[in-house]
Amino acid sequence: MRNILKLLLAAGACMAASQAPAETLQSVRDFVDRPAYGVTKISPNGEYLAITVDKGDQDVLAVLRTSDLSLVKVNQLPGGRSVGDFYWTSPERLLFNAVDKIGGYAAPRQTGEWFAVNADGSQPRPLIFHGTRDATQRGKTVAGEYFTLLDSLRQDDQYVIMETLSERSAEGAGSEVVRLDTQTGRRLRLARAPKENCSITLDSRKEPRFAICSSSKDESGEYDERSELYRLEGGSWKLLNASASDGKHLSVTHVTRDGTVYAEQDDGKAPPAIGTLDLETGTFTPLFQDKVAEVSDFIWSTDDTRLIGVVTDAGAPVVKLIDEGHPDAQLYASLASAFDGQMVRFSSFTEDGRKIIVSVYSDRNPGELYLYDRDTGKASFLMKRMPQLDPARMASVKPFSFTARDGMTVHGFLTIPHGSDGRNLPLIVNPHGGPIGPRDDWRFNPEAQLFASRGYAVLQVNFRGSGGHGRAFRNAGHRQWGQGIQNDIIDATNWAVQNGYADRNRMCIYGGSFGGYSALMAPIRAPGLFKCAFGYVGVYDIDMMFKKGDIPQRDSGLRYLRRTHGTDSKSWAENSPARRAAEVGIPVYLAAGARDMRAVPEQTELMAKALKAAGNPPEGMIIQSGEMHGFYDVDNRVKLYTTMLEFFDRHIGRQ
Repeated sequence: MRNILKLLLAAGACMAASQAPAETLQSVRDFVDRPAYGVTKISPNGEYLAITVDKGDQDVLAVLRTSDLSLVKVNQLPGGRSVGDFYWTSPERLLFNAVDKIGGYAAPRQTGEWFAVNADGSQPRPLIFHGTRDATQRGKTVAGEYFTLLDSLRQDDQYVIMETLSERSAEGAGSEVVRLDTQTGRRLRLARAPKENCSITLDSRKEPRFAICSSSKDESGEYDERSELYRLEGGSWKLLNASASDGKHLSVTHVTRDGTVYAEQDDGKAPPAIGTLDLETGTFTPLFQDKVAEVSDFIWSTDDTRLIGVVTDAGAPVVKLIDEGHPDAQLYASLASAFDGQMVRFSSFTEDGRKIIVSVYSDRNPGELYLYDRDTGKASFLMKRMPQLDPARMASVKPFSFTARDGMTVHGFLTIPHGSDGRNLPLIVNPHGGPIGPRDDWRFNPEAQLFASRGYAVLQVNFRGSGGHGRAFRNAGHRQWGQGIQNDIIDATNWAVQNGYADRNRMCIYGGSFGGYSALMAPIRAPGLFKCAFGYVGVYDIDMMFKKGDIPQRDSGLRYLRRTHGTDSKSWAENSPARRAAEVGIPVYLAAGARDMRAVPEQTELMAKALKAAGNPPEGMIIQSGEMHGFYDVDNRVKLYTTMLEFFDRHIGRQ
């Protein structure tokens, strides 16, 4: 607790950390250390700030007094569990759930538990226990039941509306909407979804009104993305739209306080359109659609009556104000102009909208928080996310796009070391994980910045299969692990060489998760292009992927694997670096977490064994005890990246 207090006070007490001399190389720890804050939310009356703080394998919830950032209370769960999502349910009370962290490349997993506590730590209450009805019915077990907050109910300090998801079969889960008492834990069911695998949206009166139901299989039991939109009328659900009928996926995004229904329509070809839905006629009226990128974020008015803007991220974030005349849109534009070249977000705000927590970040700035006061018209600095790093000394990130060999347009980012002319640099190609859905973006990336601080340019590419560019682009990555995706990575690398950014004789490839797979597969596909490869928590054998790890434990996971890899064992072998180790032909280093449930450590051990049998044993291998799918412990991260940099320096370091 003392360390947390010290961290919080250090972050809030100064505008910037003491800066090292320009010629001093910042330590690896400076880049991989935990940030000063995570998610930040102001209380409804503005008296408190609630902030998640990362302690490595556990996140805690700290409450500060807004006026002076003095620490009021630190909420820490027993048993190593982390605080996950949290919400203010009244000016004095917080609601939060518990999660288990399973690695830096995998999202935390809900435990099913929810808790409530006052800002000062009084009246702590466990509200929902995993496997039980509620805090007053602990003997009535319900397997696999999880809750999500739908609305904290303005003007109601005692109740919230939640959605509960419980397993009904091996294939799906059923949803219900309940009203939960945050003092007693009692709950009242308000509605049940029309079928399995649905999410429910509330109307302007905070009553269950819409259900978006999805399925990942077709009539033959194989993978097919389908969706249906229902509306609750008179106690029964009415089907409004089915993608299987017209090929369009329609979903309700949000219903504002004045009853406007905002929706998203996706034809599976272009990125989805955002618009409004007329419930009388069923007409969807588009408000915004980008030809290249999906909407990555929505900017809502503080009174919850209007969508005032949207954000897209094909390259650097682009903000499009939908309702430019709204006072909040004008305020947003004013704040954005004050932080030119950076991204501005309304992170949270008081119930009356008079005080707003403003988050600011950029490619060079890890993040800062400001408190904007409408009454004074001033934005006061609160804290820095990584105060030990000076944005003025960080690398710049250049968005780019190129045409792949098959004519597809692919986007990416090139991190160029600070002070460099950006020409003929040693290059680290860094494919992201996934590969279906995740993506790289323009925001500050501590890993890429670390590499750049040592003189390396870093290339990241949103290859086919990446998220953010629409369903068709995402689906183009299926059954393309070893072909189309690797082609995109190789083509992007050649783009960097042809445009003079990279020295073709000094390029290595490194990645984590699927990026680890690519780190070993790309050299097979493009012999001689890379001088070394570092694979981190990677998958190297497709057959093993079908048998070990958490993905094949569910039928939906196996369906996904069949869609992504097919069922031909010969094809699996052709797309498995461990089966083609003799073709790697360059120095390799490997690292994995000993407790990884996604890319099990046996994957890394098999790759190492295959390389050794091929006469090219890895220069080293780390199987880190206690770590899972991505390392959390700072000392372990320092060791990993120190080893990685030494490996790169041996093979493509400064000449």
